[in-house]
Amino acid sequence: MIQYHEVLRLHSLGYSQRQIAASVHSSRNKIRDILRTASEKGLVFPFPEPTTDEQLHMFLYPQEGTSSPRKIPDCSWIHDELAKPGVTLTLLWSEYCEQAQLEHSIPYQYSYFCELYHSYAQRTKATLRIKRKPGESIEVDWAGKVLTVVDEVTGEGIPAYVFVATLSCSLYSYAVAFPTRCIANWIQAHIQAFQFFSGVARILILDNLKTAVTKHTTSELILHRSYQEMAEHYHTAVIPARPYSPRGKPNVESAVGVLSTWIIAALRHEKFFSFAALNEAIAVKLKEFNEKPFQKKNGSRLQAFEQEEKAYLQPLPISPYEMAQWQTTTIQPDYLITIEKIKYSVPYEYIGQNVDLRITSTTIEVFYHSHRIASHIRRHGMCEPQICKDHMPEKHQKYLSWNRDTFLGWARDVGKSTHIVMESFFASVKVEQQCYKSCAALMKLRDRYSLSRIEDACSRALLYTPSPSFKNIHTILKTGQDKHVLGANSTPTKRSGKYGYTRGAHYFKGGKHAEPDHTS
Repeated sequence: MIQYHEVLRLHSLGYSQRQIAASVHSSRNKIRDILRTASEKGLVFPFPEPTTDEQLHMFLYPQEGTSSPRKIPDCSWIHDELAKPGVTLTLLWSEYCEQAQLEHSIPYQYSYFCELYHSYAQRTKATLRIKRKPGESIEVDWAGKVLTVVDEVTGEGIPAYVFVATLSCSLYSYAVAFPTRCIANWIQAHIQAFQFFSGVARILILDNLKTAVTKHTTSELILHRSYQEMAEHYHTAVIPARPYSPRGKPNVESAVGVLSTWIIAALRHEKFFSFAALNEAIAVKLKEFNEKPFQKKNGSRLQAFEQEEKAYLQPLPISPYEMAQWQTTTIQPDYLITIEKIKYSVPYEYIGQNVDLRITSTTIEVFYHSHRIASHIRRHGMCEPQICKDHMPEKHQKYLSWNRDTFLGWARDVGKSTHIVMESFFASVKVEQQCYKSCAALMKLRDRYSLSRIEDACSRALLYTPSPSFKNIHTILKTGQDKHVLGANSTPTKRSGKYGYTRGAHYFKGGKHAEPDHTS
């Protein structure tokens, strides 16, 4: 588009056509034609009201406007749309072209489309919202200066490190103090900031502090595992700034500088004996800071946040992130892990393998190659091992299931005699665990013999003794004695000596041994 406005302005100042052509990068013939046409139409600079180059073109050459109509983009609409997440000039230009086709008009090329918008933004002092979209990013950092909390007992000063989070678009900020800059306080500060903003941005921009960033190179980024897990919980992405480059997060750097004066310097003469009292004072100063009017534009950080950015933040999850600690351990032969002197079981198949432990205040989780293989409710204090039966080998499960009620219940189902024998096993020992092997062995006989034969064997054993052993019952079954039917009141008798030899009293008298007597 020829700069008609500039051509007529330079002509009014007495510049030659050659000088005007060089200034606006156009041919002298075109400049001559513009000046002649303007003179014929009585168009003289300055104009009575603001006029764009498009309007001057239509006024000077109306025939070109009707023969080749161009759709003029609505720069105000473009500026408002760019404020929305995910909207770019490329997208808006494609929509502009579609609209021009529907209206049977000719759209401008993308380069001139962008030029028109940038000219509008410069002319109206509108902020270019291309990089800092509402709800897109939160910049976080620790303040360089520290406050002090006085220990009530010793009187010593405890350093208080101030965490600062700033929304990149509205510059709405949050601040809170902690005694250390450990990963637990770093994550807790993020959780409180998200609650303060009532939402989460899509990107977290931070420094390359060792607490959160394990490794950051041109080809690889490794975050602290708990910090990465927190970001996944809130559906946000962590993008550290370039090392040694404050311009990667300019808003929080500026906010840190202002807050250092507005909060830290303002509280330098006050004494605080707890972090709760200090954070209450910080909250008061922070409210004043966010409500303070901007110096170079209308409104405040709070107004900009509520009007432009709050609606574009992602909603908070149902429950806040629970801080977790990660450890690595090797599963021992007893398939138990130990956390604070309390043992928890894992599946016995992973004995000898290295696993990752995720420890929170309420749960214990065990991961093998990022796959969760066990979880327990966390216990505190003195407690017995937390063992899940499904984690144990089959033989161990059977052993744990052994108890008096189990054995007696099985014996009762087999028969009355078996129940009496099982009770006699328990009556013969002082500690019931001593007879578990005998009870289990009696139960195992069902693998070789029917339950009816076991009952018959127990009945026959009780005829010999009121406290039979397992060996007695096993012998009866092995020799098949349980198959001989006994009368209801019959008792086992000694073998008859009808055809045997017995020695009489005379045999034991002195002298020659007499022949043994035959008994009939």
